[in-house]
Amino acid sequence: MKNNKRLKQTLFALSLCVATPVLAESSQPLTESLPQPQTHFFEKLSALCGKAFAGEITVDTPASDAFKGVSLIMHVRECSDTEIRIPFHVGDDRSRTWVVSKTMAGLMLKHDHRHEDGSEDALTQYGGVAVDEGWDSVQSFPADLFTKTLFVRQQIPQSNDNTWQIYLYPEQFTYRLIRPAREFRVDFDLNTAVPLPPAPWGADKGN
Repeated sequence: MKNNKRLKQTLFALSLCVATPVLAESSQPLTESLPQPQTHFFEKLSALCGKAFAGEITVDTPASDAFKGVSLIMHVRECSDTEIRIPFHVGDDRSRTWVVSKTMAGLMLKHDHRHEDGSEDALTQYGGVAVDEGWDSVQSFPADLFTKTLFVRQQIPQSNDNTWQIYLYPEQFTYRLIRPAREFRVDFDLNTAVPLPPAPWGADKGN
């Protein structure tokens, strides 16, 4: 009976981590429980810390104008044993930061969106936890319950089917978004680092 009770408590705790990214981030992460491919992926990403790279859109279906004619820079700016923050600069827009972190449920990807004054955008902290162990060079993050609830509230339920992917190869870093009838992909050349961009919006507030 005691073992059954302990198992139920463990499963309940894991469900909270998947449904609510904030809880997963604030809980003490069990980093030793990560599958080996996720651990290796995190280590490879950490090795890029302190560097910035230029990218280009390689897939945008259906096409949009949001990223046309501007520079695209990713900056692996902050790294700890449990979290990596990667601002994604679109021209002068410094509102976006990708956050890869270790949680009890596995690797998690969040999108931290800020206004120029550092305050959070209404559409922020969305993402998901990797649902399987993935590979050393590829991890996939389907939208979690927290994210789907947010998208419904923001009247974009079509995004509930989002899956975000990060590819990390020796010469290329790729960020990819896929869902039915939508694909977005940006590739960054890791062969040549570029000058570091300014801090992302909100960095001076400790975010």
